[in-house]
Amino acid sequence: MDDAKTRRLAERIAKIVAELLERRIKDPRLGFVTVTEARLTNDLREAKVFYTVFGTPEERADTAVALKSATGIIRSEVGRLIGLRHTPSLEFIADELQENAQHIEELVAAAKLRDAELARSREGAQWAGDPDPYKKPAEDDWADEDEDEDDDDLEDDEDLDDDEA
Repeated sequence: MDDAKTRRLAERIAKIVAELLERRIKDPRLGFVTVTEARLTNDLREAKVFYTVFGTPEERADTAVALKSATGIIRSEVGRLIGLRHTPSLEFIADELQENAQHIEELVAAAKLRDAELARSREGAQWAGDPDPYKKPAEDDWADEDEDEDDDDLEDDEDLDDDEA
């Protein structure tokens, strides 16, 4: 099966499930559910529907139970609306996106705090050793080399004068 076709079917399933949860399924245990993604196997036999629930852990657990009990109705509607010969089995999986995002935000906040502490500890600090740690040739070394070259040039000029005479 074509990956693009599988992806399109998965997106269609996610949209159908979201609409069904919003309009048709009237279970009081169902919390504020958002379908984040659906993934379909290449053989189109199984679909995993990822969802998030806004609320307490108890509300999330109640929503999971409500989704499990409504799976048959949702599957039959999905089968009717997508028009495949075999309707894929549905598995609802709580998407940990919110918890992961919160954890990442906490890590970023902790890193910013450590950076601020490090910046405070650096205030007034000085480098150890010389300000410029790289070795440079002494000024006298350059001057001596220039004088030697000038002397060589003069000797060469004197040799030329002797040859001309």
